[in-house]
Formats: sequence, structure tokens, C-alpha cells
Amino acid sequence: MTVRFAFTAIDTEVFPPDYASARQRWLRQLATLPYPPEVRTYPCAGAGPDGETLQTDSVWIGEQQAANVVVVIAGTHGVEGFAGSAAQIDLLRLLTEFDLVIPERTALLLVHALTPWGYAWSRRCDQDGVDLNRNAVDFSRPLPETPEYRLLRPAIFMADPQARRAALQAFGDAHGRPALEKAVSGGQYLDPTGPFYGGTQPAHGRLVCEDLIQQYGLAERRLAVVDLHTGLGAYGYGEIICDHAPDSAGAALARQWYGDSVTLPWAGTSSSVPKLGLLDYLWHAAMDGSGCYVTLEFGTYSTDQLFDVLLRDHQLWAQTGNEAERIAHGKLMRRHFNPADPAWREMVLFRARQVVVQALRGVSA
Repeated sequence: MTVRFAFTAIDTEVFPPDYASARQRWLRQLATLPYPPEVRTYPCAGAGPDGETLQTDSVWIGEQQAANVVVVIAGTHGVEGFAGSAAQIDLLRLLTEFDLVIPERTALLLVHALTPWGYAWSRRCDQDGVDLNRNAVDFSRPLPETPEYRLLRPAIFMADPQARRAALQAFGDAHGRPALEKAVSGGQYLDPTGPFYGGTQPAHGRLVCEDLIQQYGLAERRLAVVDLHTGLGAYGYGEIICDHAPDSAGAALARQWYGDSVTLPWAGTSSSVPKLGLLDYLWHAAMDGSGCYVTLEFGTYSTDQLFDVLLRDHQLWAQTGNEAERIAHGKLMRRHFNPADPAWREMVLFRARQVVVQALRGVSA
């Protein structure tokens, strides 16, 4: 299947300065499409720093009865939504100018600001401290046990960053670097104030995805899901991470559609370690062997820097009466997950275009 795509100049001005601006730009860009899109809005509890209301929005572009659907998700981890918004706005511009044409029998579903509270407050989690990308577990059953996190929690909340780094390094030296990263970031269900907390019930973004799957009958269509993230991996590179099992039909499709650049955490080939409760698993359950879900992860700075900035964020939000410190640290969070470097932003937009076109070609074949 040929996807018509013409390269146009990359404009890094599509990167928004904040959540409210991102949503307004996204909605304005929708209004320029040459055909009426179908928009759904999902209000979110809580408010932004300036009292603004918070929403997740989605738009269906293409044939209502399309057999094939490419889903592009932005803002699963709130503060990572800056790059996701920019990529979606860029795609909408391409569609408006007919530089990107969706194939027949195929539709594009954009999901914007899946965790809007975290986006507005420059955090990865929601207002309850829940990491949406650890929330896709069966809450009717006993929650996963994470003894390694329990062991490391005192180190994670050390006020002295040097002492914290030393304690984490000692764990890594004893058990290996992958074990350290899995213990910290693999997901935990013990500590609402801590990082990578999966919660005790379905979070806002999970409910949005479940509703979209139902409303559009996505389980009966062929799906290619691209979930946009930032903060892990080589600077500026968009790694295609596939959390399907290595010997599964989904993993085979990912390699067929995206090529040898696909990495698999469960095979040990990715910058990401295997994790609990990924949003991927929710979508996997809606797919048969004809679809696949990938994370497009844009690297920024080192994993050690990621842990430093993220763990300090959780320390500050576990305290009270420190609003000025939280605001100041929010700038560091945005710097880590959304570098202002024009070259980084160009790489993000170019790679996002490339991967979405690959998804459209693959799912439409």
C-alpha cells in the first residue's frame, strides 16, 4: 500500500510552551483540515496551575468504517506530552496541506494529552501519583508484589542526592544495572508518593483508551498504535520499542512494518527494561495477530539524570508548603523531557513523521 507523503520543512515552533497552549493549538489545527473531523473530549479531575480545566481530546480522521486504524497517543506520561503535541500538530499540518494523504480503508486516530494533569503540572503522573504506564493491571486480583522497590525505597527518598546515587549504585553493583532499573522503574503498587506507582484502580487515561476501543469498535479493526514518549535512550533518537513477546505475531509485525530498528525489552535489546502494567497490554488485549503496539521513545539525557530529576520530583510532591520549589523543579522536568534544543526538536518531528508513515503503510498493506 502506497502512502502519499511529501517532505515539507520542519517547523519547531509547533512545540508548545504549556498544556493549555498545546490544546488550543491542537484544536485550531483541527479546524484547518479539509474535511470535518470527529472530536471527542474527556474531562479530567483537577485543574492546572492557573486553574484551567483539563481534558484529553481525540480526533478520528478518515473513513468511519475503515478496516485499518493508526492510533497516535501523546502525553501518556504528562510532561512528555510536549513532544507528542508537537508531533500531532505537525501531522495535522501535513494533512491540511495534502502533504500526507491517508490510504483508502484506513483512518488515523489521534489521542492528545492522555494524562493532562501531569502535562499541566510538569509531572509524569496524574493527580493521584499514578503512572498511567503502570496502570494496566487487573485490579480485581492481588496486585503485583515488588519487593525490590520496597528494599530501595529508603534510598529513593534520601534528601542528599550524592548519598542516594551511591545507594543506587551499590544496588546496581550487587545485582546488575538492568536489575536496578527494573527495581526503580519497573512499576510498584505500594507507595502513592513514589515513582512509577501503578495505582489501585483504572486511571483517567486508561478509561479514555477503554472507551475509545469500545466506541470505535477497535477490537474489530486492524490496529497500529504508536505511543509517543521522551526521556529514555540516545539523545534525539526515536527508538521503536515493542513490548509484545519476542515470539509473538505482534513482534513479527513490528519488525515487518518498522524494520530492524525495532527493539524488544523482553529480548534484552531495548534501552527499556521489562515493566509491569504498561498501557501496551491494554491495547494488546484488543488486538488479534493482525495488529501491534509500539512506543516511540525519544532519548534526552542519561538514565542517571532521569532518575535524579524524577526522584527529586517525587520527594518534593511528597512534602507540603513548598510550592515555589515544585515550580522551580518543574522547569528541570521540562528540560529533561522536552529539551529546548532546536536540533533535538527537529529530530523528533522528522522521526515521528517517518514512523507514522511506516505505520500507515504497514497497517494498510
